[in-house]
Amino acid sequence: MILEAAARLTEILLALALIQQGLEHLRGFRDERLLFGARTVLCVLLVFGVASPWPLVGLAGLSLLILHRFQGPYNGGSDRMGLLALWCLTLSRLAPVPQWKELAFGYLGVQLVLSYFISGGVKIVNADWRSGRALRDVFRFSAYPVSEALRGWADRPRVLRAMSWAVILFELAFPLTLLSRPALIAGLAVAALFHLANACLFGLNRFFWTWLAVYPAILWLQARLF
Repeated sequence: MILEAAARLTEILLALALIQQGLEHLRGFRDERLLFGARTVLCVLLVFGVASPWPLVGLAGLSLLILHRFQGPYNGGSDRMGLLALWCLTLSRLAPVPQWKELAFGYLGVQLVLSYFISGGVKIVNADWRSGRALRDVFRFSAYPVSEALRGWADRPRVLRAMSWAVILFELAFPLTLLSRPALIAGLAVAALFHLANACLFGLNRFFWTWLAVYPAILWLQARLF
């Protein structure tokens, strides 16, 4: 996958993810409707490749206004990854020389790898994650499960412990998938299924679409490095 194709695919997927997020604000306050309405228009232009790279520049500027409006990335990790993708794409498109374009876009791929590896590192040093207690508490006490029936999983400690270790080991091993193309594709497929499961079980749909949008960056980076 060449840089231009990977960046273009990332633009389209990110724009669709941002449009989906913006729909949540259609009934918000007037300033929210204006901000996210403008963002949706720019995303549509980005999807169709109109006036490139200026829709990206406009989206980057709007992201600063949205950060000010909500006093930061109000939806946590998915908003941070979306901002990172947006700014890396913008810098890559505006960079005057090919090396800088590659550096900006490659940085996005590196951050994707780190997002999994660091997450696994945080979990493995946490006794609650190693024992499965962290997942048990999510199912039993949090507001995340989309169905009350799912709370019954809290009474399956062995299953939750196995699930916890499966997630931890996968996240820690993810950087190794860069060593071969088939391994990377398989790793991304597993990661996508993980995010999809989180969306279905806990309603964390933003993570699925935002992380999926960044996958072309790591596919390009792997081909560039190996």
